[in-house]
Amino acid sequence: MASTNLEVESLAATGSMVRPKKVVNDFTIQVATVNGSGSQSANSILLRSIFRMGVPVSGKNLFPSNIAGLPTWYLIRASRDGWVARKGHVDLLIALNPETVLEDIHKLPAGGAVIHDETFQLGDRRDDVVYYSVPFDQLVVATGAEAKVRKLIKNMIYVGVAAQLLAIDMKGLETIIRQQFSKKAAVADLNWKAVQLGFDYAANSLTKQDGLTIEPMNATQGKIIIDGNSACALGAMFAGVTVVAWYPITPATSLAEDLIKYMKKHRVEKDGKATFAIVQAEDELAAIGMVLGAGWGGARAMTSTSGPGISLMAEFAGLGYFAEIPGVIFDVQRTGPSTGLPTRTQQCDIAFVSGLSHGDTKQVMLLPGSVRECFEHAIEAFDLAEMLQTPVFVLSDLDMGMNNWMSDPFEYPKKPINRGKVLDARQLEELGGFARYKDVDGDAIPYRTLPGTNHPKAAYFTRGTGRNEKAQYSERPEDYVANMERLVRKFETAKTMVPKPVLNGTGQEKIGIIAFGSSDPAVLESQDQLRREAGIETDYLRLRAYPFSQEVNDFVAQHETIYVVEQNRDGQMMNLLKTDLDAFEAPKLRPVRYFAGLPIEARVITEAITTYEGEQK
Repeated sequence: MASTNLEVESLAATGSMVRPKKVVNDFTIQVATVNGSGSQSANSILLRSIFRMGVPVSGKNLFPSNIAGLPTWYLIRASRDGWVARKGHVDLLIALNPETVLEDIHKLPAGGAVIHDETFQLGDRRDDVVYYSVPFDQLVVATGAEAKVRKLIKNMIYVGVAAQLLAIDMKGLETIIRQQFSKKAAVADLNWKAVQLGFDYAANSLTKQDGLTIEPMNATQGKIIIDGNSACALGAMFAGVTVVAWYPITPATSLAEDLIKYMKKHRVEKDGKATFAIVQAEDELAAIGMVLGAGWGGARAMTSTSGPGISLMAEFAGLGYFAEIPGVIFDVQRTGPSTGLPTRTQQCDIAFVSGLSHGDTKQVMLLPGSVRECFEHAIEAFDLAEMLQTPVFVLSDLDMGMNNWMSDPFEYPKKPINRGKVLDARQLEELGGFARYKDVDGDAIPYRTLPGTNHPKAAYFTRGTGRNEKAQYSERPEDYVANMERLVRKFETAKTMVPKPVLNGTGQEKIGIIAFGSSDPAVLESQDQLRREAGIETDYLRLRAYPFSQEVNDFVAQHETIYVVEQNRDGQMMNLLKTDLDAFEAPKLRPVRYFAGLPIEARVITEAITTYEGEQK
């Protein structure tokens, strides 16, 4: 069985199985249902009710890639210490799917608990877990709901049962329900009635036999719960995006859909005219083509996609790099190759995106490690795209993008928008002209003009073929070499402009960890486990962008061993680091790879590092 924090005492003398010790605000709930059953609202309400009691929480939705009928699980982790990564075992199972219930129960640790439909008859399956049998069908009829909505209301009954067993505050729970259904009072009343029925049944008919409980804390005051896709969408709006071209794909669809809602609410004039254009393109190829066209025309433009869409965007990405056209591409990564596991998470586009296109290409990537950074990096991406005159990719993943995360509120942007080196008519008159691809300032970033600039010297050709500094067509080897070398120097300039990495630790330990993106919560928790369980102190550097700034090279040089944590099979980030490091530093890197499609957990990292360190002694 899996290890657990549930402590139990033998009561053989009394004939009882166990007497559980009280476990407060430190356990994981798994809700097992079927896709399309409408459990999403109930799970969100349950999570937010715990959050409202001041207890740090995180929620992870493990759903299938079909529309309805296949198993789906939702994980709610309550952690008094504030850990929000996935935990490897479940303490309380809410079982409503007969097809997976036996498998789900056998994954519980000894002392775990199960809330289940009474028709499942599970009492003889394991004698070391606690069973709470609930007549869901009987209770849902008692709600008075119409037959067609009973399967939806059924989910709210388990919210009530869990609330009673875990001592969740019912006043706060009712507030959340009425907020969620604020536009439909009758729907709110019906859902609240279902919760009450579940609560009352548990109070009157179930005997508490496990030690799990929620007690009020004060660790969530002033915090919010949001997913990364919504945060990226908000950031894009605050960045001043005006053109959005996208094509639906899991797990990036909600980013565009949320942005549409935000823009309609906040970017429509009083006369009803929109100040933006959002187009659902016929495919991803068309979407990025529209983005580059709009970026060339002076608009702030973006698209959102995932791995398969990125594959289709390769040629246009190369055009943006070579012709030096700004645009922002949000890549919410999922498993691959091909269709892979489209509703599972990975960090597996790193190598591909870093050089996206044929030929010698270097793309800029931002790597947000929290939903707050999703918001902040989205804003920064638009500035960088225009300052560097290149496509900028923001890489999150399904775990970051679609799951619920606790966060400090986002700060209202204070920096003015930076359009980069754009010449207007007055500046052109003072200069007497310009050469579009000439390195004037020594940073390899040329000046540009926008279409419609009213000056005879503003015009230039934008082409994906060879050219000289004046944007004139050229196949002369020296012109091509000079241009490609300038693009490399511009990439070096980008190292000084992208978000710098973040250090967690003293910087003086022998062992270093490098990670990025949604792996961050698991790495932070693993550092704590390594310290408490093995006496291993570590420094952790979280990457936030590619190209790597000098701080990354310095970190590697200062440590004897570096563990590179990433969620892909081939160690893509480690290989990218090796290309950037001095040759004698590369052997320090050790891979910690996880690519099963589930969000990485701290224990995976801890065991990998302790195993290797043990082998070295």
